[in-house]
Amino acid sequence: MRPPPPALSIAILATFLVWLAPASAHADTVRAAVATNFIAPAQALGAAFEAASGHRLVISSGSTGKLYAQIAHGAPFDVFLAADSTRPARAEAERLAVPGSRITYAIGKLVLYSADPTRIDADTSALRRGDYTRLAIANPDTAPYGRAAVETLHALGLYATAAPRLIRGDNIAQTYQFVATGNASLGFVALSQIIDHADGSRWRVPETLYAPIHQDAVLLARATHNPAARAFMQFLSSDAARRIVTRYGYDSQPR
Repeated sequence: MRPPPPALSIAILATFLVWLAPASAHADTVRAAVATNFIAPAQALGAAFEAASGHRLVISSGSTGKLYAQIAHGAPFDVFLAADSTRPARAEAERLAVPGSRITYAIGKLVLYSADPTRIDADTSALRRGDYTRLAIANPDTAPYGRAAVETLHALGLYATAAPRLIRGDNIAQTYQFVATGNASLGFVALSQIIDHADGSRWRVPETLYAPIHQDAVLLARATHNPAARAFMQFLSSDAARRIVTRYGYDSQPR
């Protein structure tokens, strides 16, 4: 059998290579500003999104307030996953975000945690006894979980006694580190941070003691024409994303 002419061979090879080209050949990068409490689930979401779309998710983390300040000063983020609903709404109002793109992707849960397995009972007794040296909370001015901690202490009538012993983390990750390293006897952290921990002791704060921590995401204005960023926002509303969010101790927003 005679081999095909060179021109025909080249045409066949070109067609074959086009057919083999992966979706990632048209991939783009999504730069996400993510509230510190949501880092672990964001990484899991990123892996699932990248596998499904071929796009790449690059995560930067910080407290919601500090991330918003960076966005307002032109930081090159495409999507903003906050730990509250206030800043994403403000981003829309101030034209920093695409109107109508805001969604609630998770509802956070507050937990009182100690590295000491005997310190916290399944109630408020660890706080009411007052036998702790430092109580860690996230900065309530910039971190919604810190604000929820303050609301909880006020609701229990314990803020005045706790205030002199409060140690404030810049974000919820630093707050957790204060407790995990023993620099604070106990602290208010996000459930997602300790959901897989078998050590220590904890009390899940009743949701009647603090305002719901609705965590909203929004597509930022600089990503208006970024198809990968839009695809990620759509993915956040998918059943696959909801399953990941729930696995990390959050409630997912119903459809």
